[in-house]
Parts: sequence; C-alpha cells; structure tokens
Amino acid sequence: MTKPRLWITRRLSDATLERAARDYDVVINHDDTPGTADQLIAASAEFDAILPCHSEHFSAEVAARLDPRLKIIANHSVGVDHCDLPALKARGITVTNTPDVLSDATAELAMLLMLGAARGAVAGDRIVRSGAWDSWSPAFMVGKQLGGARLGIIGMGRVGRAFAAKARGFEMEIHYFNRSELSPDQAHGAIYHSTVESLLGVADFLSLHCPATPETTDLMNTARFGLLPQGAVVVNTARGALIDEDALMAALDSGQVAAAGLDCFKTEPGGNPAFVGYDTIFMLPHIGSATTKTRDAMGFRALDNLDAFFAGEAPRDAL
Repeated sequence: MTKPRLWITRRLSDATLERAARDYDVVINHDDTPGTADQLIAASAEFDAILPCHSEHFSAEVAARLDPRLKIIANHSVGVDHCDLPALKARGITVTNTPDVLSDATAELAMLLMLGAARGAVAGDRIVRSGAWDSWSPAFMVGKQLGGARLGIIGMGRVGRAFAAKARGFEMEIHYFNRSELSPDQAHGAIYHSTVESLLGVADFLSLHCPATPETTDLMNTARFGLLPQGAVVVNTARGALIDEDALMAALDSGQVAAAGLDCFKTEPGGNPAFVGYDTIFMLPHIGSATTKTRDAMGFRALDNLDAFFAGEAPRDAL
C-alpha cells in the first residue's frame, strides 16, 4: 500500500521525525525555516498532508490557491490563529491541532515569568553579571511576594487551570474570567468573575491564557491596565496580540504595573526593541512548550491525528 505523502515544515523532535519516516512518505524541511505562502501552495500539489507549525500561515488567500490533493493540515500547535479555518473548511481540508499535551510546560514557564518579574530577575542578573553588586541593604532589590496575593487568570482552559494548580502551591488566592463558569471540580475554589473588568480590579498578579481572536486583540489596553491594583504584575504566555505594547510601557512608566513577564510579542521572532530598556520586563522567546517531553508529545499528537485521518477515522483534534 502506498504511504501518504507528508511534508513536515520545520525541524521537529527526533522521535517525531523517526515515527513520521516510518509511517509516511515524508519530506522534512531540515533548513528549519518558516514555510512561505508560495511554498505552502506549491507543496499542496505534491503532498497529501502538511504538518506545519505556528510559523506557517494559511490565510484565506493561501487557502484559495491550495491544490485539491492536500487533504489535511495537522498543526504542531494548540493555537490555530495562523489558519483561516472557514477558508480551509470551504476547500474541504481537515485541520487539527495538539491540545492537552503542552499545558503543564506552558504553565511552568508562566510561573517562572511571574516569579522572575515579581522579584526583579532581569535587574538582579544584570547587577551580578556586570560586577556592579558592591553593596547590600534592607531596601535593596525589594520585590513583590506571591504568597497570599490575588492572582487573576483570563482564560481557564487547560493551560489556565494548570497554572492555577501551580499557583495554589504558593498559597495565592485564585480569581478567573472565562467564557463560562467552571464546575466546582474544575474550579477548585477559584473565584469566578463574569467580566474582565471585575477580575482586573482584584488582580495583584494577572496571567493571560486566552486565544488570540479579533475580540481579544489588545485585550490589555490603556483603560484595562488602569483597572489593575497599583503595582500589579502582568504575565503573558498566550499570544502577543493580547497586549497593547505601548500601553504596557506607559503603565510601567507610571508605576501602575510594577513588572511584566512575557513569552510572546506582537512581532515574532524579534519581539519589541523598545522593551530592552525595561529591567522590569522579564522576557523569553516564545518557549512555553519547549521541553523535550512536550515537543515529543506535540509531534506524536499531530501524527495521531494524521494516522486517524488516513485510516478513515475522524481525527481526535479536528477543528
């Protein structure tokens, strides 16, 4: 039986590539560069399936030009804002993602960012690394403590709930906004807010875990930063589109926001060059799911979806 032909657009984990090579007629982009629109369109005439990352953009314009040979796009990501789902559905192309498996790794990174931002990790590292640490006093590097503080979470999906579980270990009081209130067995005592504005008013710490949609673009803007308690800490491990970056810098300048921990930015790769001047912003290069365990799990989840599709079954994560 002829194996389905599969294009893997980026350098995935070794275990994922080994399994793909076993089960598919696979071509791998070992250069590990993002696939362009022209490459995606050309590949659609040569492959039955594409396994892309968030770096490949299937816009409506791209979807309209895809060859009928392409039957499935099995994303190596949870977020699918890089895919125009209605346009792809109109072309009869199945789209899947990889939920569940990266929740813990991303929640761990959110905790790192929250702790690092709250305790001045950027400034502290710079002072020691540069040799400028030449004194100490009780007023030196005084930060914000997590224990007993109120944590606001926007988006209590898988990652948000995993983050809340970790924050409980720091004895934080958990508040959340979600499209719908969680059941008691999922909320574990977290306090529900029916509006973002209500949540912001109590959030000594705020962590964003919602998808990027037209409705959530610039979710955190000047007005909403102003609703936070003075000196709040803001964390974003979801999508850069959720934060108005100019508004964040203004909030940091005024002291309304004491610090921020960011793993994602409006412009990726690269980030915001203006952030470099802020020791109060602890930054990482969108590596929330970047652990060996999670990368293997993401790759295998994408391949599970492909296996089901080509076996004539409904993929578990079809969107």
